[in-house]
Amino acid sequence: MANLPAVLAIINPLSGTASAEQKAVLKNAFLRRAEAMHYEPEAVFTEAPAHATELATEAVRRGVSRVLAIGGDGTINETAQALRRSATALGIVPLGSGNGLARHLGIPLNPMKAIERALGGHPVVIDSAEINEHPFFCTAGMGFEAYVAHEFAKQPVRGLATYVRTTFQAFLTYKPGQYVIDGQEKQLFSLTFANAGQFGNNAWMAPKANIADGRLEQCELRPFPAQMAGMLAWRLFNKSLDQSTYWQGKSITRATVQVDGPLLIHADGEPLVLTNGRADIRILPESLLVLL
Repeated sequence: MANLPAVLAIINPLSGTASAEQKAVLKNAFLRRAEAMHYEPEAVFTEAPAHATELATEAVRRGVSRVLAIGGDGTINETAQALRRSATALGIVPLGSGNGLARHLGIPLNPMKAIERALGGHPVVIDSAEINEHPFFCTAGMGFEAYVAHEFAKQPVRGLATYVRTTFQAFLTYKPGQYVIDGQEKQLFSLTFANAGQFGNNAWMAPKANIADGRLEQCELRPFPAQMAGMLAWRLFNKSLDQSTYWQGKSITRATVQVDGPLLIHADGEPLVLTNGRADIRILPESLLVLL
């Protein structure tokens, strides 16, 4: 076993709606399949926020060839940020509510098929990005999407049904914000910086985003009449939001956003607050290996 390539699975016991028993079964299935494919496998459950980053950092130090993130977008983000600019490749096993990066990359949503892909796939180089010091791999943003992320984080139960309910309730109370983007003042319903094309659940904010072109898509959604919400939601899931007159986008490598007061943002769906009201966004081209 000592000469076999090492592979580590990092499992979030709290991600998604799968039970602890189901995740234990998945862990054992991973270990058996990895051994059958001639790896030296290890599987660890995370115990606290940022634990996945610690585990992945140590894996890079030890020269582990593949690290699987088994969980939601937050777990994938925590794991991937430790693997940037390293020779260790990320395997994605999606168990979350949205699974935006997995869906964009065409990774199976069935956990065992995703494990098979991560163990048997080949490393492919993709871009990553940062909003201030916070890495993101799928999308980051502010406005309505950040408001929803903060409200969703307060819910005791995760999953798609909770997300849909939270989004609907948020729409009833949310007010568009004022932003200064690279010196230009704008009122926007939402502002997204997209490395991948969607938030998750096939909600495509940036339908033409390319995750390996060295650029981000800056997507602005202007305030709209309430009666247009249904049509915009249809376009969001029909991959045609960029055809709406309320949507505007452009490709960028950097951007700066300033607001008065603290700025609510999200990075891959994780809610964050920038207390100084300033966000600096930049692309990091060819910075992560993903197993596809």
